[in-house]
Amino acid sequence: MTEHGAAEAEPIVEVEALTKHFPASHGARVHAVEQVSLHIDRGETLAVVGESGCGKSTLAYLIIRLLNPTSGTIRLDGADITNLGPRALRPHRRKAQIVFQDPFASLDPRRTVGKAIAEPLEIHRAVPKREINDVVADLLRRVGMSPDDMRQYPHQFSGGQRQRICIARALALRPELVIADEAVSALDVSIQAQVINLMMDLQEEMGLSYLFISHDLAVVERIAHRVGVMYLGQIVELGPRRAIFENPMHDYTKRLLDAVPIADPARRRTDRSVQTDEVPSPVFEAGTAPDPVTLVEVEPGHLVAQATSDQHSVAQEEHD
Repeated sequence: MTEHGAAEAEPIVEVEALTKHFPASHGARVHAVEQVSLHIDRGETLAVVGESGCGKSTLAYLIIRLLNPTSGTIRLDGADITNLGPRALRPHRRKAQIVFQDPFASLDPRRTVGKAIAEPLEIHRAVPKREINDVVADLLRRVGMSPDDMRQYPHQFSGGQRQRICIARALALRPELVIADEAVSALDVSIQAQVINLMMDLQEEMGLSYLFISHDLAVVERIAHRVGVMYLGQIVELGPRRAIFENPMHDYTKRLLDAVPIADPARRRTDRSVQTDEVPSPVFEAGTAPDPVTLVEVEPGHLVAQATSDQHSVAQEEHD
């Protein structure tokens, strides 16, 4: 492979041993993300799935630096952005954008749609002022809306239309990575399909990479190239979509798939092992930590977590 080819093959995002703790009462800590390592290739969609509270949104906020990590490394487009301050981080903001779960809460109700989409262009001085309206109009067309919508306010649109507006705003700076944090979970099923198809079309058209955060495995099966399964702040299985859905190896992954409802009565299983136990707490007392896991490759590209022999306590300080 040539040097140019090697450069092209470099992942858009790489995280190594990424960890985030939040303080709790009496010296305890919430281990929201624990020693996560993964990468996202260019033009790829990596979906991270898991139940509510498993740490997948926290992982997304760490990667885009809305939160500062406790430890670990974040590389965006080859640059280490782990400890950059606001001023040094600003040029890198153009490369990664995020679409949040609630589109109505993501938009300022006092500003028109046109001004909301234009804001990142103005802040980063991405285009001359005289061209901003033309760029905003083009972005609205890309997401299936009309340039005439620029003069309207967020409350005048449906939930699906508002999410299209948020996607247009995220694309304003032509990022290489878009993080979708439960971006379709608040939408009706038919609207979900429209927005997912839109995101896939935009990915092909613009060469985007996606980090897709979701708990909806049906949506993930449609959009993802690879899937990471997260449980209590740790990645417990990671691999190609087909491997995860057709050959799940970790017990937690199997339970997630067993919990997916099946509409066709002929395909329903009667031996589903859906877990009903209470989810363990991610809060650990001072001096203790979760059992560390090691990802082992069971087939090409398919990694499954294996826990170490005992829960460490004194070693907690070693990765703080």
